[in-house]
Parts: sequence; structure tokens; C-alpha cells
Amino acid sequence: MEAKPNPEFGSFTHVKRGADGRAESQMVDVGAKEATVRKALARAKVRFPNGVLSGLLEDGGPKGPILEVSRVAGILGAKRTSDLIPMCHPLGLHHVELHFSVLEPDVLEVRCTAAVTGPTGVEMEAMVGASLAALTLYDMTKGVDKGIVIETVELLEKSGGKSGTWVKP
Repeated sequence: MEAKPNPEFGSFTHVKRGADGRAESQMVDVGAKEATVRKALARAKVRFPNGVLSGLLEDGGPKGPILEVSRVAGILGAKRTSDLIPMCHPLGLHHVELHFSVLEPDVLEVRCTAAVTGPTGVEMEAMVGASLAALTLYDMTKGVDKGIVIETVELLEKSGGKSGTWVKP
């Protein structure tokens, strides 16, 4: 069973007509959908003021090991996505992984992969994981410079489910 659009509301699957005749939001019933292996990869880019990132990576931040605390925060965020995003279904994730890499001297990339065998995708879990890791990086390092900017949060790829594989062009 797939989430079917409500013809009254165009292609929207999460909208129905309430008892009072007004549009209401609804969580789509995925109970009858086939469980498949689903994976998603998202990233966040964090830009640091000139020269700040290298010192943080060498010496650590004022609150401790910035990458490890951010990694744990990202994993926690992915696992708790349904508590944060109203229409997300709770998922029993079987894998969440975060990687950090320096893209430019002042830009750190956070990549979050989430995977599940279930009836609905994990794109939001991967995006929340990357986002929370980036926010934690800011929190862990704002004592050094408050000019840190989280520039991008985006889905890079997803696989599984009826729509199959998608990769950002």
C-alpha cells in the first residue's frame, strides 16, 4: 500500500478534510507498505572564520573533543527524528554513521548515513543527523568564535522503496 494523494488536495498525501470541512494534516498510514532496505545520505557544511578550524581540529574546542561529541549528537538526532518532525514515522534504524571531512581550509563537511529495513524512507533521519551534528559543532566551538555558519543541509542520495534510487544531480 502506498500513500495516495487526496484528490481533493492535489498531490498532497498528508492532508485530509476534517469534520468541520477544513483541511487537516494527517500522518500517512504505512502499515500495509512492504518493508524494504532503505538508505539515505545527507550532509551539512559548516564554515568557520579564517584560521579557526585548523586550530580546533588540532587542539580541540573549549568544550572538549568536537568531532566525537558531534558524532554522538548526530547519531542521537537521527534516532530521535520522529520526536522532532511531526509527520515522520518512528523507525528502528539499524545503522547510523557520521563522517567529517575538511572541504576547504575553513569548511567542515558532516555526512550522515542512515539505514533501515522498513515501510518508509530515512531521508529525514539522515538530514536531522547531519543537522544536529553541525549544530553541536557550533555549540562546541562558539566560545572561540560566534561567526561560525551552517551553510548547507541537503540530501545527497537515497535508495530503497517504491521510488528506488535517487542521487543529487
